[in-house]
Amino acid sequence: MPAYYPMPYLADGTRLLRAVGHEPWCQWLDSGWPAASGGRYDILVMRPRTTLESEGGTTRITTGGRTAASEDDPLALLQQQLDARREAVGASRWPFAGGAVGYFSYDLGRRLHGLPVRAGAGPEMRVGLYDWALVTDHHQRLSAVLGEIDPQTLLWLRERLFACQGTALPAFRLSGGITRVPDAEAYGQAFRRVQHYLHAGDCYQVNLARRLSAPFRGDPLGAWLRMRERAPGPFGAWQSFPGQQVLSISPERFLRLEDGEVDTRPIKGTRRRGGSPQLDRRLAEALQQSAKDRAENVMIVDLLRNDIGQVCETGSVRVPLLCRLETYPAVHHLVSYVTGRLARGRTATDLLRACLPGGSITGAPKRRAMEIIDELEPGPRGVYCGAIGYIGWDGNMDTNIAIRTAVCDNGEIRYWAGGGVVVDSQEEAELRETVDKALPFLALTDGDCP
Repeated sequence: MPAYYPMPYLADGTRLLRAVGHEPWCQWLDSGWPAASGGRYDILVMRPRTTLESEGGTTRITTGGRTAASEDDPLALLQQQLDARREAVGASRWPFAGGAVGYFSYDLGRRLHGLPVRAGAGPEMRVGLYDWALVTDHHQRLSAVLGEIDPQTLLWLRERLFACQGTALPAFRLSGGITRVPDAEAYGQAFRRVQHYLHAGDCYQVNLARRLSAPFRGDPLGAWLRMRERAPGPFGAWQSFPGQQVLSISPERFLRLEDGEVDTRPIKGTRRRGGSPQLDRRLAEALQQSAKDRAENVMIVDLLRNDIGQVCETGSVRVPLLCRLETYPAVHHLVSYVTGRLARGRTATDLLRACLPGGSITGAPKRRAMEIIDELEPGPRGVYCGAIGYIGWDGNMDTNIAIRTAVCDNGEIRYWAGGGVVVDSQEEAELRETVDKALPFLALTDGDCP
C-alpha cells in the first residue's frame, strides 16, 4: 500500500492551486466539484522525477537534469518507465498514488494511424512521472498525500495549504479580438464538403471543428478558473508545462481502466441549457427524442466497441447504457457507456494505442474521417481532442477527451469547438452547436477575467 499522509479536506482545491499552480510541471486533474455531475476526485501533482516529451518523431526523457532522446514509439517508452516502477498497490480507496500524468495529443493518434505529421502540431505527448499526489475525495470529504514524498516537500505543501485561503484570483485579459477559423462562411463550405463525402459513402460521420484564438495578457490560470466557473466539467484539468499551459473543463471520460475493467463514455448529442425550467426541460426532451443525435451516438458506440475490443477479452465488451441524458451547467448531452475486460498481458498503454484518438471526436470509420478532418480543418488540433489523465504505478488509468479545452503559448490562447456531422445534419444547427460549446471561452471577452 502507498504511504498515506492525511491533509485538511480541500472543499475548494482551486484555492491551493492559485498558490502552487505554476510549480514545475504542476498538473491538476479536476472533478468540477461541486457543480459538475459525476465529479468526485481532484488530483494534484508537481515536481516530477522524470518527464517524457514527444515531438517530431523524437521523445526527450529527462531525469535529474539529464536528457536522453529516443525515436522509439512514445507509448512504448512510457510503458518502459511504468514497468520499471510497477507496483501491485492492491485494493485502495484512492484512485491514484503516483505514476504518469499528462496529455496524449490528437496528433499522436494521427501518428498511430500512419497519417503524415502536420506542421505546427506541437508536442504529441507531455507526461511527468510523479512519486506522490495530493488527492481529494469529495464524496468522503477527505484529502491526503499518497506515495513517496520527502518531509520538506510535505511541510511546504502543508504551509501552502494553510496560507492559500486569501490568495487572490490571477488576473487575465484578452488583449485583442477573437479570430475564428473557419469563419461562418468557410465553415459552411466545409460542412457541405463533408455532406458530399457522406453521400458518396466515404464515411458515416465526421467531427468538424473550429478554432478560436486571441492574444492575451496575464496568467492563464485566471482564464481556466473563469472557464471552470462558467461550465465546470467532471474531467477537467490544469496543466503547467514549460512554455505551455493547458486549460480543460472537459465533460467527457475517454478511457478508464481499473483492476482490468475498461470503461469509456462517449458523448454525442448536445443542447444548450434553457433560460427557464420549462424551456430547459423542453430542450432536454428534444435532445432525448432526436433521431439524428441518437444515430450519431450509436455510430460512435459501435466504433468504440470495436476499438476496445482489440485489447479486451473476447465477448467481454458490453453497452450497459445507451444515449443517457446527462445535464451539465451549460449544456445537456447524450452519453453512452461501453465496458469490457482487458485481456491478459495487455496494459493501459495498449488500450490507449488501440483507441487514440477517441472515436467521438473523429467520426466513423475513424481513419477516413481523420483524413477528411485533415483536408478541411486549417491547422493541427494538437492537445484538443487528445486525452488528458493518469496511469498509476498499479496500471490503472483514467483519461478525458480533451474537448472544452484551451491551450496558451507564445502570448496566444486557442480554443476549439466542434461536433459530429451526419447526413441528417443541418448547417445552421451545427454552426450553432459550435457556438454553444464555445460559450465558456467566449465568456473571457467580458472584460478582465479575475
